[in-house]
Amino acid sequence: MPDARPEVLEFLLTRRSRPAKTLVPPAPEGEALRRLLTAAARSPDHGKLVPWRFVVLRGAALARLAGLAEARGRALGLPEGDIEKARNAFANAPLIVTVVSAPRNDPKIPRIEQQLSAGCVCLGLLNAALAAGWGANWLTGWPAHDRGFCAALGLSEAESVAGFIHLGTATVTPPDRERPDIDRITSWIEA
Repeated sequence: MPDARPEVLEFLLTRRSRPAKTLVPPAPEGEALRRLLTAAARSPDHGKLVPWRFVVLRGAALARLAGLAEARGRALGLPEGDIEKARNAFANAPLIVTVVSAPRNDPKIPRIEQQLSAGCVCLGLLNAALAAGWGANWLTGWPAHDRGFCAALGLSEAESVAGFIHLGTATVTPPDRERPDIDRITSWIEA
């Protein structure tokens, strides 16, 4: 096969996210980050609607959002462990790229396809970062679904968080985890 890229397939077969809590500075910035965002934006997008966008969080913004996660969690009456986990996810992150699902009104492209496209962008960014040698992890958690938290990110009522992609330098390589049994989850229809 002239267009085969076995090294890319091998990467995909062995890729492994790095736990967000183990990522430390430095994180990609400048042209390196722009390149990762560009790779992620090459995701499937039926109708070329670009039904997603990026919000890059770093520095003081992460500290502010950590405080907001704590305040919102308390206002919502969440368990202390859930509040602390969300607060730490922002307080300890070197860099987070928020992938925002921003569906467009289009009679030909269903909303679900646009949301799935945003999910593809999350995976594209995750894989691009890992392929470039960065540590990366795709998280959500309750802040991704809290309208008060989302408003602080500048999201409109029609938008939602598809993922918080944590980027930085990996300090550990976790062991691989058990993967799905392909034979158990695959049906073959031939007639």
